Amino acid sequence: MNRRDFLASAAIAASVPIEWDLSAAAAAAAAGAPPSDFPMPPPRAVMPVQPFESEPGRLTLDKGWRFHAGDLEVPLPQGHNATYEATKAGAARGAAAIKYDDSDWTTVDLPHDWVIERPFDPEANVSQGYRRRGIGWYRRTLRLEESDRGRYLELQFGAIATNATIWFNGSIVSHNWSGYNSIHVDVTDLARYGDALNTIAVRADADPMEGWWYEGGGIYRHVRLAKRPPVHITTDGIHADPRRRPDGGWTVPVVATLGNIGEAAAEAEIEAVLLDPAGKTVAGGRTRAQVMPLGRAEARIALPVPAPQLWSADTPHLYTLVTRLVGDAAAADERRLELGFRTIRFDAEHGFFLNEQPTKLKGVCIHQDHAGVGVAVPDALWEWRIRRLKALGANAIRFAHNAPPTEALDLCDRLGMLVMDENRQFNTSPDYLAQLEWMVRRDRNRPSVILWSVFNEEPMQGTPQGYEMVRRMAHVVKQLDDQRPVTAAMNNGMFAPRTVSQAVDVVGFNYQADQYDKFHAAFPDKPLTSSEDTSAFMTRGEYRTDRARHVMASYDEERADWGATHRSSWKAIAERPWLAGTFVWTGFDYHGEPTPFEWPSVSSLFGIMDLCGFPKTAFHLRRAQWVDDTPLLDLAPHWTWPGREGDPIKVMAFTNVERVALILNGRRLSEQAVDRYEMPSWSVPYAPGRLEAIGYRGGRAVVRAMVETTGAPVALRLTPDRPMMAGDGEDVQPITVDAVDAKGRHVPTANLPVDFAIAGGTIIGLGNGDPLSHEPEKGSRRSLFNGLAQVIVRADEGAGPLTLAATAPGLRTGRLSVRRVQSPARQSVAVVTDAKAGG
Repeated sequence: MNRRDFLASAAIAASVPIEWDLSAAAAAAAAGAPPSDFPMPPPRAVMPVQPFESEPGRLTLDKGWRFHAGDLEVPLPQGHNATYEATKAGAARGAAAIKYDDSDWTTVDLPHDWVIERPFDPEANVSQGYRRRGIGWYRRTLRLEESDRGRYLELQFGAIATNATIWFNGSIVSHNWSGYNSIHVDVTDLARYGDALNTIAVRADADPMEGWWYEGGGIYRHVRLAKRPPVHITTDGIHADPRRRPDGGWTVPVVATLGNIGEAAAEAEIEAVLLDPAGKTVAGGRTRAQVMPLGRAEARIALPVPAPQLWSADTPHLYTLVTRLVGDAAAADERRLELGFRTIRFDAEHGFFLNEQPTKLKGVCIHQDHAGVGVAVPDALWEWRIRRLKALGANAIRFAHNAPPTEALDLCDRLGMLVMDENRQFNTSPDYLAQLEWMVRRDRNRPSVILWSVFNEEPMQGTPQGYEMVRRMAHVVKQLDDQRPVTAAMNNGMFAPRTVSQAVDVVGFNYQADQYDKFHAAFPDKPLTSSEDTSAFMTRGEYRTDRARHVMASYDEERADWGATHRSSWKAIAERPWLAGTFVWTGFDYHGEPTPFEWPSVSSLFGIMDLCGFPKTAFHLRRAQWVDDTPLLDLAPHWTWPGREGDPIKVMAFTNVERVALILNGRRLSEQAVDRYEMPSWSVPYAPGRLEAIGYRGGRAVVRAMVETTGAPVALRLTPDRPMMAGDGEDVQPITVDAVDAKGRHVPTANLPVDFAIAGGTIIGLGNGDPLSHEPEKGSRRSLFNGLAQVIVRADEGAGPLTLAATAPGLRTGRLSVRRVQSPARQSVAVVTDAKAGG
């Protein structure tokens, strides 16, 4: 802990009745040991990363939606005239109509996942997490000023789960058949101005399933309204992927796609300016282009950059490209992109190279849900999740099995995380190729994105049909981006006469570790990566497997039939230099797919972290394998086992040092050399007290770890991720809840219900990481599970304190005060409260 972090945690502790004993913490930190076995890091004295706005002036449309759970019958027209009128533009009936009384609907803000609010149902789909999905309706009215007349107007939905129909002013403007792609709708020709309000209606049908995991339901990503001049830069209309020249310099080839809704051809002047990480202009240029009415045109500018700072996972230096239309204020249109200068290369003999440095991909696969919020993950929570993966030592994410939200990729660019960007639907029909094109257009400028994955585990992967489909999909990708390789996550068919592996640039292996060497020998010129591996099971805080109780031990001994333990999986990859790297299934537990169990289990057990992001022992194991420079040492299990005195307890140390000594109550038990693939382990007869480990490098003690027998819980403790929050109405953070004994030590065996009360904010979700928990994830009560629970809070707008209290019978109340800092809210479309839009 550095001085700034330590002082920040001390400042927080002063406002929290139950917190660490900081004098003891300082002494322990000086000795290289943590103050207790509290499993989460101390608070960070920072504000969240501000969302990157690529289009200044674009408005958010997240607040003030009306929502109805369930489908609504559309009244049939009666009589010839009514039938005639019902077939005309703008004549939608029922909940899609311009005028409709939605005053008894619920008011919600986006992102919104209605499925996470529903109770568990043993008759519902197991893969989707035993929750009914169904259909929902949304409505939103908005006012456009007379000054907006003549401008290009576009609604932008980040994603809607799953099949969606969108109406604008009573006309259908979009059908969408996937829950993972953005929807951009030109509503210019249907817009109304002044006192004539506009109505958006959305019917979301979440019953169709695109995946075998929890997918949620509703408008679960952001919605925005873009207002642009008649001649404008189109959505995702800037392509600017830096290229290294043979002479060692760099060029940013800027291609801007322009649109024109005017009635006459227009001459447009385009300017591109590149700013370095400090905001200094390092390159610029201008050009002109003619855009025909209702047509499109491209403008090209090449920006030379002699010696830029390179982007990498450790030093993610970002430049800002500003591309704008030059002219008066009425014609202004601007886009901003964050660019990174870096090279990537997959080599069949030597693996993956980043900036010509050999780099092993230490990646994880993740789904897009989190405890308490489902798939409606706020931006600040995405940052928290990616930071947790960075703390693990990961340098790569495979967003499985779909394109992630833009905001998550912004954070990968900023925090230095490499990305496998994955297409959802393996289909070459026009609708689905359009989804693939959208993903590539949106993400092809990002330094974080290093691979395009066109599918996951498709039965046709080893057939001529599958080969031809991937050949066509790869062609679509290459037409839009010739810099990044195409892969496919294959779990079979690699050796067929005509196979997908022949149509991709990099072959992705899902599992099949016993085939690595055979494939490399047969196809020595084909780069290879693991695209998915491991599938090991752990229940956080449990150390005895009991399949009858749906519990898996945390010693890295349990795995799926097709998978491997963390230790054997990493060894198979790390020992093969020609294998680019790993993508572990999974970084976090997720709702649904409770393999190998079914009801009453409702969430997965695969994660390195649980559903809340609390670490399992797999976290310490992988971190010790992946982090080289900083000495690390963690012990498992905890050391509170009442009634088991004298029983042998398996103890494991997770470390990256050379040797580890184990000490029980001051008596040195033994010292072991460290095999970083397997990790040291002991069988120790349980005796209450203190179990310590000392790690050595070069014969010198460099790191310590300790677990202690704790007493009964006497109080609750609340630990934030940050001591301050932005008072913009959007900032969220997870609060860790635990119980402490009379000495202030974390009690890892506490399992008890906790009630919460908040002021200055809202509780938006609750969780505890228990795959068997059926407690509601919305509300004000959650039980500790093996010592931990999580409360996700959103700060109100404005300055002042956010206070949270946690109570449980017989325990002292835990209290927390977080400072809300006055922060400007993002520009948004004003909420119109009239339930009957129109005029």
